[in-house]
Amino acid sequence: MIKLKLLIVLLLSVGISCAQKAKTIDTNEVLIGIDSLIVKKHLYTLASDEMEGRKAGTPGIEKAAQYIESEFERIGLDKFQDLKTYRQSFEEKELNLFNIIGVLEGKSKKDEYVLVSAHYDHLGVKENGSGDVIYNGADDDASGVAAVLALAEYFKNRNSNERTIIFVTFTAEEMGVVGSTYFGKQIEPDNFVAGINIEMIGKESKFGPKTAWLTGFERSDFGTIIQKNLINTGYTLHPDPYKAYQLFYRSDNAAMAKLGIPAHTFSTGPIDNDPHYHKVSDEATTLSVSTITETIKAIARGTESIISGEDTPTRIED
Repeated sequence: MIKLKLLIVLLLSVGISCAQKAKTIDTNEVLIGIDSLIVKKHLYTLASDEMEGRKAGTPGIEKAAQYIESEFERIGLDKFQDLKTYRQSFEEKELNLFNIIGVLEGKSKKDEYVLVSAHYDHLGVKENGSGDVIYNGADDDASGVAAVLALAEYFKNRNSNERTIIFVTFTAEEMGVVGSTYFGKQIEPDNFVAGINIEMIGKESKFGPKTAWLTGFERSDFGTIIQKNLINTGYTLHPDPYKAYQLFYRSDNAAMAKLGIPAHTFSTGPIDNDPHYHKVSDEATTLSVSTITETIKAIARGTESIISGEDTPTRIED
């Protein structure tokens, strides 16, 4: 009888040990695809002088588009709708424009979509002047595009998304959310349960290390869902502290929100006193790769229950 009890205790101990090991592996899984070296590669490539400021309709944005396409291909994303490539091409403002879109099909809820987005265009090159004339747009918004690419790789590796995730890098945001507005006309809004937009996450927020803020926090319960999921992670999300700047309407989430989609923008940017905003000095060297990486991890953790289908944010009413 004593030997039997010892055997039971031993088996229980082994079981607990294995469970703890499995839990540790699961916790670390969030790191797969969200690595500071990969994030830095995306950031420095997209914000390099070679991209010539990524202005919509220029050779520079073509180079950026090719890089994003190559990453979507490497990661293994599917094409959107009936597109033959990752490009959603259209004409606007007498320019040939294109959003870059990749899809990770869901499992049990594949007809419910979650949008993960950032804009990959910026301001281009100064028409005159000397010295540095390239608007590299490192924080605005190479940092956000780096996040989209890292999240695409993370969720592809995780392979557990019940809902379909659509990863989009929008064009011509700087011209008035042109790319996202076009995208919105090609979709059925009711099929989209959330929009996760990411912009300017390269600097520590005013709330301190491992914090970000969310535009339009009060317009749906999207933000409170994220806050719930971030409990005990060491990272916190706050409402937008810059209400006077009307930032909810100044990024690509606005085009989705107008359709009723609970679409919000994650940011860490100190927009009220950022000396590099829309300046040629917005270089990758001015940013913290660690801040970007930690914020991407927080977005991955924070949106997990939405991706899994456990939580569905309330719709936005204009």
